[in-house]
Amino acid sequence: MNVIIVDYGSGNISSVINSFKEVANDKVNIEVTSDLDRIKSSDKVVLPGQGSFKSCVDALNKINGLKDTLNEFATNNKKPLLGICVGFQMFADIGYEETETKGLGWIPGKVSKIDNQDGKYKLPHIGWNQINIVKDSKIFHNIESNSHMYFVHSYEFIPEDKNVISATTDYSSNIVCSVEKENIFGTQFHPEKSDKIGLKIINNFINL
Repeated sequence: MNVIIVDYGSGNISSVINSFKEVANDKVNIEVTSDLDRIKSSDKVVLPGQGSFKSCVDALNKINGLKDTLNEFATNNKKPLLGICVGFQMFADIGYEETETKGLGWIPGKVSKIDNQDGKYKLPHIGWNQINIVKDSKIFHNIESNSHMYFVHSYEFIPEDKNVISATTDYSSNIVCSVEKENIFGTQFHPEKSDKIGLKIINNFINL
């Protein structure tokens, strides 16, 4: 089996690569590329993302055909795709970080700034926080609700259809921190930085 981590210049993805390789343990081929043909022929795709919504969308659009290839992979061929952090936020129709920016539009919704209640909550939201699993998601197999995950973000994804939400975290309000829609999975937290439980999530995705 081939799992592609999409490298489109979206910040440092070494921890994503290392944790996937650790879990794969040579049983699964982990490849890091932006080659369209390699992505098309792969079994699963991981879409990381660090930085702002706009910078990640711009970086994706800079690689000719990448957006269309990801669309074909996830929405036409319905192969498993995991978005992490801004990679997950880009599932939305639109994001409001820096300036209004069009997302991939896979899950209707928007990405807007966390309401920090006039400074009561620090932004970015950095560090460990508990997640509340709200639906039986395949990537949460054998993972308990209230497990701690590692977060770094100032913006939150607000999907229109609440049925796609698989977990939330409490920070200023109930923030959506993971989704599952058919073959599309996303986490706002960083599984690659979330210790053993994070590796378990990666393992669940690889073993889908």
